[in-house]
Amino acid sequence: MKILHTSDWHIGKQLHKYDLSEDLNYFFEWIVTYIKDENIDVLLISGDIFDQANPSQAAYKQYYDLLKQLINLDCKIILTGGNHDSASVLNAPKELLKTFDISVIGGATEDFSEMFVEFEKNGEKIVVAAIPFLKDRDIRKSVAGETYATKIEQIKMGLQTYFSNINAHYKNNYSDAIYILMGHLYVQGSQLSESERDIQIGNQAGIEPGIFEGVPDYVALGHIHKPQVISRTNNIHYCGSPIPLSFSEKEDCKQINVIHIQNNKIENVEVVPIPKHRNLITFQGSLEMVQENLSTFSEQTTLKSLAEIIVHEQSESIEIRQAFEELITSQSNEKIEVVKSRLIFTKLIRGATDAFVVGTDVADVTPMQMFEKKLELLSEMENTEELKNAFREILEELNL
Repeated sequence: MKILHTSDWHIGKQLHKYDLSEDLNYFFEWIVTYIKDENIDVLLISGDIFDQANPSQAAYKQYYDLLKQLINLDCKIILTGGNHDSASVLNAPKELLKTFDISVIGGATEDFSEMFVEFEKNGEKIVVAAIPFLKDRDIRKSVAGETYATKIEQIKMGLQTYFSNINAHYKNNYSDAIYILMGHLYVQGSQLSESERDIQIGNQAGIEPGIFEGVPDYVALGHIHKPQVISRTNNIHYCGSPIPLSFSEKEDCKQINVIHIQNNKIENVEVVPIPKHRNLITFQGSLEMVQENLSTFSEQTTLKSLAEIIVHEQSESIEIRQAFEELITSQSNEKIEVVKSRLIFTKLIRGATDAFVVGTDVADVTPMQMFEKKLELLSEMENTEELKNAFREILEELNL
């Protein structure tokens, strides 16, 4: 039996307002062919199917076009909701998709059995605990007036209890089957990129790998976009996103994981690289240096390369600002699309309105970063850590 683990598709994603649907189309074409050619039996998608809770019509179409291709293959599909997904949106066609052997678990259910999916083929039997992103209400009861530290500790304890109960449900009902656990969360020790939205209060409630108790035969994680092995001994893996979703991921080798099962045990976990169709590039240095590097760039890929430009100059001047704007607006290299740009002056007189460097797009700044910068400017402010914790709780309540 072969099981394919992927996650974090983020259908509908835009990189600094640049649509990445073409990138995903190439990935979807490739994965459909791979499933067919390699006789994949089960496809696991561990959360963040969509980039927004309320996807656009174009995102819906891309999603259903893919499912239409997948149902023609002899492959069981199990997908879960992530922190970017709306459980109700994913679950809306759940019963219809079930007729096509597609199991959708958009949000956690009170009955654990509803999140366990069995599959058997050629004498090999597996059971998948398809656990979606767990919200605060799924793992603890909030109490009025509780402190931030208490809330963090309760979240950690709630997650530990939750997964312990999931493992107990497996032992009591499916102990004769190979056990695969899907999850969408932050495990401490994993490497983040700038495109993951903070979950469970700034990831401070991230769990230790030991929370899974060494019970599952494979843990198929989503949420972190950089592919990585959290525990080789216990087979805890992030497969990562299939395409780069931020410039911090430009060096990542994107992949899928293929779990090979034989004689009712996992023989090996194969890492399969995903073909790359677009480069993300950073041009950084003085204005003259960046101009030269832009004009001489010649690497050709299927899709136009996306670039961020970061210019560093010593002293602020109108001439440099004008030259920088001219560079961005009149960039003539047809192999490059500039989607992000910043102009940084080393000798800049800063005031209350200069919380960020010149050229910073507000879309690049998280609410938490903006709040922290404001506190830095108000140097006389006391109890800043308490203020930061209170602001994090507000962001979590607003799902920002």
